Amino acid sequence: MQDLFVKANGIRLHAIDWRGNGPVLLLAHGLTANAHAFDGLLAAGLNNYCRIIAVDLRGRGQSEAPDMGYTMAETAKDIIGLMDKLQLEEVMMGGHSYGAFLSWYLAAYYPQRISKVIALDAAMKMHPNTMQMLGPALGRLGKVFGSFEAYVQQVKTAPYLHFWEDAMTSYYQADVHTAADGSVATIPNAQHMTEAATKVLAEPWADILKAVTQPVLMCNAPGIYTMDAPLLPEENARETAALLQDVQFVKVDGNHQTMLYGEGARQIVAAIASFI
Repeated sequence: MQDLFVKANGIRLHAIDWRGNGPVLLLAHGLTANAHAFDGLLAAGLNNYCRIIAVDLRGRGQSEAPDMGYTMAETAKDIIGLMDKLQLEEVMMGGHSYGAFLSWYLAAYYPQRISKVIALDAAMKMHPNTMQMLGPALGRLGKVFGSFEAYVQQVKTAPYLHFWEDAMTSYYQADVHTAADGSVATIPNAQHMTEAATKVLAEPWADILKAVTQPVLMCNAPGIYTMDAPLLPEENARETAALLQDVQFVKVDGNHQTMLYGEGARQIVAAIASFI
């Protein structure tokens, strides 16, 4: 594992190079997440099949947080700039949730740079109550906690977390700044994340998805997230899959969050190993 810091598209980006064998898989996390969101997949052996590079998108993790530019177009330019600096002419592009939308966007608008797409729990239509269902996750933004331990205890009360494993700890550690007095504050800015969410919803996804010609692996986790429902119902995921020209569809255990850990992570790794 190596931390990478590069200047791309005018800002400083952080990424983690997990090394590994085979082709490069560049991974982009969910809306308010960070590069360590994929630690559970690494713990399940993903880098036995490819070289993994996970990026902190602008305004998340250790990447720079400019006041503006949280559109798909600018975020895509960040990724292309990162690839250029790392001398990666072509990659497999994968992502979870928001990162999956970004992967489709890149595949459509930069087709010569993306060989395959891996989309984890994203679709043109999520659950109709998605914004309400994301309340517990978005509610942490802008808050200060007395210690990291206090923050984790709060996180563990989220309705979508039914178990805990070590790979989750590193993800939440990367989610906060620690002050001299030991208190922690979440890194993602609520205004920036609201802009990112609004902008991604405004994209013409039906047209973008139809323009994706690369092979796509879609993994859907239809377990209960909040409000007694999955964040991405299977029928919605399959509706999106039908728009793609070359797609493999796989259901995995867990919900929108827990799919990245435990049995869900092992099933995703198996699906990716077969796909590539």
